[in-house]
Amino acid sequence: IVRVKRSLPKAISFMLALAFLTACSPRGEPAQAEEPTAIPEPTPTEVPMAARVNGEGIPLSDYENELRRYQDALAQRGEDYPAEEASAAVLEMLVGQTLLAQGAVQQGYASSEEGIQAKYQELAGEVGGEDALRVWMAANHFEDASFRRALEKDLAATWMRNWIINAVPDTAPQVRARQILLRNENQIIALERQLQTGTPFETLAYQYDPLTGGDLGWFPRGYLLQTEVENAAFALNPGEFSPIVQTSYGYHIVAVVEKDNAHPLSSDALMFVRRQALLDWLADRRAQSVIEQYIP
Repeated sequence: IVRVKRSLPKAISFMLALAFLTACSPRGEPAQAEEPTAIPEPTPTEVPMAARVNGEGIPLSDYENELRRYQDALAQRGEDYPAEEASAAVLEMLVGQTLLAQGAVQQGYASSEEGIQAKYQELAGEVGGEDALRVWMAANHFEDASFRRALEKDLAATWMRNWIINAVPDTAPQVRARQILLRNENQIIALERQLQTGTPFETLAYQYDPLTGGDLGWFPRGYLLQTEVENAAFALNPGEFSPIVQTSYGYHIVAVVEKDNAHPLSSDALMFVRRQALLDWLADRRAQSVIEQYIP
């Protein structure tokens, strides 16, 4: 559930009332002075928030400083700064990080001052000491409090990210396939007729791709950029070839070499599957969460 508000919440105002009581005493005797009524301490006004995620606030200052870091990174690469896109990207990142940190707590993760301090010291050691770390913090729009706050949330979010990706199995249903890809429609139609009359797919594939014979290797669902080619491959049995498949790249004919319901994932495919698992987790968690954004 996303509720978007167009302005920051106004500071809460308090009305302080003082009650003055008049003491009653016998006639002729002076009234006894009452002890002064204690004035309650005003409740501290909450710092402005950029967003709330399930009631947990993301301070506006954290958002603004993250936006500055984003802008600095683009400037270092010589890229333009699209203000609207940058704002959306930074807010998306901060909300996702908060969702991960909340998920970590729900899974039993517990933050500790000792853990935060240990990470702080580790980072200081990497940059040459605490003085060097403070210089880095100042150059990157961090104060000590905001840096430690960022460390705390990052530790929790990283714990949850690792929990999600480590739950992904290292095997998956996969196919190994070859393809013949041509730009000319008449040419691919003629090639299809050759296949239909019994010419081996591999023979023709090496004619058009002498290096690999059109070998696509093993891949799980969601891995190929051309979903039409992937769908065609998963619909085939080993030894079968597909009808002509048209994509933005041209005209494909796909043949399946092998199929395995629990084939080991390559390092690239495992990284892809893990990333997809993380994105799916975040999308599911967003759908179940109340997210209020105060940035217009």
